[in-house]
Amino acid sequence: MQLLRQRLTLLLLALLPFHAFAVTVGTLLLAGPGNSPLGALAIWKEVLLLFVLGIASLEYIHALFTQCKKPKIDILDILIIALLILGVFVSYSQFSTLNSQFLYGIRYDFVPLIAFVVLRRVQWSDDFLPKACKVIVWSAAVVCAWGIASMYLPQEFFVRLGYSDLHSLYRADGPVAAFQQIGGTSIRRLQSTMSGPNQLGLWLIIPLSILLSQGKKAGRFSAAITLFVVLCILLTLSRSAWIAALVIVSIVAFKKLPRQAIKRIFGFCGCMSIVLLFAIHAIAPEVILRAASTKDHIARPLHALQIITENPWGLGLGSAGPASNRVSDTCIFLPEDADASWAQDRPSLCVFTGQTQVQPKDRQCLCPLVPENWYLQIGIEMGVLGLAIYMLLMVLIGKRLFVSSFARKNETTKKQNNGAVVALAFLGVCIAALFLHAWEDSAVAYTLWVLIAVLLCCKSNK
Repeated sequence: MQLLRQRLTLLLLALLPFHAFAVTVGTLLLAGPGNSPLGALAIWKEVLLLFVLGIASLEYIHALFTQCKKPKIDILDILIIALLILGVFVSYSQFSTLNSQFLYGIRYDFVPLIAFVVLRRVQWSDDFLPKACKVIVWSAAVVCAWGIASMYLPQEFFVRLGYSDLHSLYRADGPVAAFQQIGGTSIRRLQSTMSGPNQLGLWLIIPLSILLSQGKKAGRFSAAITLFVVLCILLTLSRSAWIAALVIVSIVAFKKLPRQAIKRIFGFCGCMSIVLLFAIHAIAPEVILRAASTKDHIARPLHALQIITENPWGLGLGSAGPASNRVSDTCIFLPEDADASWAQDRPSLCVFTGQTQVQPKDRQCLCPLVPENWYLQIGIEMGVLGLAIYMLLMVLIGKRLFVSSFARKNETTKKQNNGAVVALAFLGVCIAALFLHAWEDSAVAYTLWVLIAVLLCCKSNK
């Protein structure tokens, strides 16, 4: 059963980054063009994860009975259980029923945490993490190769694959956009097989952590893939992924390189970065500035803080973030005097010029609540108490990961490298979560929480 569980887990990790592409093409084949992703196809990853969790549960129950052990829980389990109970209580007090918004909230907020709780209670072979890392790196190589090629393909090509005929727009009732462009320009952001460039950039943080943690064992092939992954992170034009990657590279450099080498490398990179930023600003300033996006990244968290202040007990699961996107209208906000006539042939779109709704005119639109910050999303959904519990959970997990990776002198180098991979990737996504809903994508959330569970499994079994 352990062998079957581990093989299914490796299969899940290998396929997760191809989810959006596979579901889009599958929906085209089964339902025709112009349809939103079929739910029966989209839940394949949850079904596969459920099989893994079912096998792990049977193993754990069998071990309890055969070894006559009592179930043990620690502070991490207690915090997750408390958070789940709080989320259900707040949601019931707001909705008085289990609606689709609540179910989406469970899916985004708790399914990865539940997987972590279950998977850390079973044993994993010593070679599982190295195998998982290899699988992720090979998947990253394929994703990056397709992503680079897709940068030069016309939109009509993607429409024939089942993607939307609109770019840069998420629609809950329509197919995924094939790519996004910087507002006001024709500059594409690398998206590859994922549902968006931010999702791709954050997932690539995981293989980047794996490759950087190899140290002296890395050969020319690994070095080439590392540069390839870094290039793709840059081409996503995801500033959050850039910041996360910079932090990870800095930590690895300070840990593994001599001080003099660090000063020379960072001095050279700093000068080149300044020159590059000036060049980009001169040629295409929108790539860096992005006035509308930057404004949202400031205004939306401030609005979220106001909501938390006014609703300290929370609005319920799914009331903010990606779950809110799923159950709300698709809203497009244009400048005050912009021409919105292009959207007339798409009556389902809600279009605003400034603060005025110009389409549709027969109903009031319900726009999603997207605070552009994962932690504030938790605060909106589960209030101040939920935010405090969640932050404590993340701090404790981060502390255990970094202690097991960098502080223990008696651990083997192999185990330290495996721990460093997970710790660095976890830190990178946690940093990005300050600016984005970093844990919303299943490829990021499921991959990372599975790796964390594997690394910390022995702690819960002792």
